[in-house]
Amino acid sequence: MALKQYKVLIKGKFLPPELIENIENAFTAFRLWEAEDEAAFLTEQGADIDILVTSGNAVMGAPAALIAALPNLKAICSNGVGYDSIDTEAARSRGIVVTNTPEVLNDCVADLGMALLLDVARRISEADRFTRAGYWSQGRFPLSSKIGGKVCGIVGLGNIGQAVARRAQAFDMQIHYYNPRSRPDVPFTRHESLVALAQQADFLVLTLPGGAATRHIINADVLQALGPQGYLINIARGSVVDQQALVASLETGQIAGAGLDVFEQEPQVPDALRQRDNVVITPHIASSTRETMAAMADLVFENMLAIARGEPALTRVV
Repeated sequence: MALKQYKVLIKGKFLPPELIENIENAFTAFRLWEAEDEAAFLTEQGADIDILVTSGNAVMGAPAALIAALPNLKAICSNGVGYDSIDTEAARSRGIVVTNTPEVLNDCVADLGMALLLDVARRISEADRFTRAGYWSQGRFPLSSKIGGKVCGIVGLGNIGQAVARRAQAFDMQIHYYNPRSRPDVPFTRHESLVALAQQADFLVLTLPGGAATRHIINADVLQALGPQGYLINIARGSVVDQQALVASLETGQIAGAGLDVFEQEPQVPDALRQRDNVVITPHIASSTRETMAAMADLVFENMLAIARGEPALTRVV
């Protein structure tokens, strides 16, 4: 089957432009966001679509209703490592291949995690605002927290978690972690529960997958265990943190602060987080570097080509 005979539905305009260009050059492609009536488009042409291209963030994904509207769908190719916003059970029940883009974003996600940790501990963003506002002439900026010698507690010691650990070790931090299963291949201290890890951690760094199984796994009990000298760093998914409990813990001084790249209802960020000086926030940009975006786009396209040629997908998750 010639590539142009494959019909591809591109779900969102926020995918990398080079990926969209490659898809449109190789396949017969449709931009769903440009349809005047998306429901009508799916009714009229949904049965013709062979491949859906999307990403794993909450705004994009592939819910069951969309998958159902594409009765002859062969594959869902996602631009991102997380795929919790894709209904993998609906895909699996119909034999639809689902791919993601692992490995290529590990370093950049870990870089941002470490940057958030450094920023909130050393109060860099807060100090920047202090200096720009002209307050330096009125007195010294308040003290911040040292990094070296502290415990970096990593929740989810997968590829990204291990990349964070290497960076934290370079700052002379001690590495502790929580994983459902032990990792005898790493020289770090494992804890049997999240609460036990939080009690020992000065910085609790979240690098675990999203989805129903981990929803609100960071709850009031974990935050209480982290304590008034502890910081929460989230580069995983907003869903893994009980955001209301986090706000309450910050407002009462139960934890020292937070560095957050992800939120429960993106792109909405509660005022209670935006207005706090001890919270550093970024707009889900952990993998957003030119180099990583290009590598992710290439991997999505390579998966699509393999599927269209009848070959095994390179990074299949379903």
